[in-house]
Amino acid sequence: MIYQYFWGNTRCGRGIDVPGGVIVQKMSKTIIEAGGPGFQMRWKELWQYRELLWMLAWRDFRVKYAQTFLGLSWAILNPLLTLLILTFVFGTVVGVDTGDIPHPVYTLAGMCGWTYFSALTASAGGSIISYQQIVKKIYFPRLLIPLSKAITCFIDFAVILLCLALLMLLYGVSPSGNLLYLPLFILMALLAGLSAGIWMSALTIRFRDFQHITPLLLRLGLYATPIAYPASAVPEAYQMIFFLNPLAGIVEGMRWSLLGGDALPSHTYLSFAVVLLLFVSSIFYFHKVERSMADIL
Repeated sequence: MIYQYFWGNTRCGRGIDVPGGVIVQKMSKTIIEAGGPGFQMRWKELWQYRELLWMLAWRDFRVKYAQTFLGLSWAILNPLLTLLILTFVFGTVVGVDTGDIPHPVYTLAGMCGWTYFSALTASAGGSIISYQQIVKKIYFPRLLIPLSKAITCFIDFAVILLCLALLMLLYGVSPSGNLLYLPLFILMALLAGLSAGIWMSALTIRFRDFQHITPLLLRLGLYATPIAYPASAVPEAYQMIFFLNPLAGIVEGMRWSLLGGDALPSHTYLSFAVVLLLFVSSIFYFHKVERSMADIL
């Protein structure tokens, strides 16, 4: 949109809206002034660049498995190796009671939400750094970069769901009648992964230490989340603190929707509240850093 600027009855310049500001032409000079679309308009801009979002996701998928001997098989091998370790530690050594559900099935059902979250957090956390040459040259909504990782990681998540279905068939475990609620918990896992990934991508720009902190936090979170053990195993005095981990409620809810069982703990909604708080705050902080992103990189 072009604006005409007047001083009295004399036209003294014009302004042109551009993403992130307004170009004002005055007295044969071009001045870039702060302003333009506010934060509330960013979602409309993301929709306008939706084709770029799909292109970034397709590029990530091709690069991820390019020049690998096993290719897409890595999406199966990685979670299966983790499943073997967790089953041995918690099922054989510790002897966690999972009721009528075989421990491998119980653990893999818990890994579904965690695997999607951890893969999305890790890939989105370093996404801006990996695209820094493009970020410094051309304009596009930078938020598209971490958002595109959600599409790529969802493919791995679908593979794990397929593995779980085969394992349930092998052990003779029937799906739960709560399967209708599964999309809700998938959505919460998506928001949790995006929240952590967007926060880490923005923080990594200023503090490169987070490139090393993120893998460490994910390794610790693997055991602090009720993947291979039920949340009921945590003493009642620590339940509220335990469910401040947003993945605690998501993993419990996803396993409940897949395998059934007792009603979800009341503290599950606390995890959901933490996810929503992290998601909103991550968008605001990313928008703040985006203004000087190209200069910092």
